[in-house]
Amino acid sequence: MAIDQYPKAYLYMRIVQAKLFIDKSYAEPINLKDITNEAFFSKYHFIRTFKAIYGYSPHQYLKKVRLEKAKQFLREGQSINEACHSVGFESTNTFMGLFKKITGQTPSEFRKDHIQQKKEEELNPLKFVPGCFMENFKIAILKSDNKLMPGNFD
Repeated sequence: MAIDQYPKAYLYMRIVQAKLFIDKSYAEPINLKDITNEAFFSKYHFIRTFKAIYGYSPHQYLKKVRLEKAKQFLREGQSINEACHSVGFESTNTFMGLFKKITGQTPSEFRKDHIQQKKEEELNPLKFVPGCFMENFKIAILKSDNKLMPGNFD
C-alpha cells in the first residue's frame, strides 16, 4: 500500500500507534509532546484527530487509562498510594480527587465496595449469574436455600 494512495489510512495508523503508546506507557511521566512525537503530528492537528477518532483528547484518554488500571490495582489489593504511583500519578491528593470526580467514589470507598461484593459473591454466587444465562439453560433457582434445580422444560 503506497502512502500517497491511502493517506487517511496512513494517518489513522499513526494515531493508533500513539494510542498504543499511551496504553503501554501510562505509568510513565508522559506528556503531550511525547505522544505527538510518537504519531509524527503537529500538536493541534494530533489533538483534533485523536479526539475525532476516540472521542477523548489524548490527555483525557491517558487519565481514563490510568484510572482503569488504578481500579484494577485496587481490586487486586494494592494500597491507594501504591495504585496511585503504579499508574503514573505523582500526587496522591491529585489522584484521589480525580478518582472521586470520575467514579463518584474515593479510592477507599471503591476498594471497600469491591471487598463487600467479593464477600457477597462467595456467600451467594448464584445471585451474580446473569438471568439470561439462567434462562437459556432452563435453570431455576430455589431462593430459599440457593440450590440449583432443573427448570420446567414444558
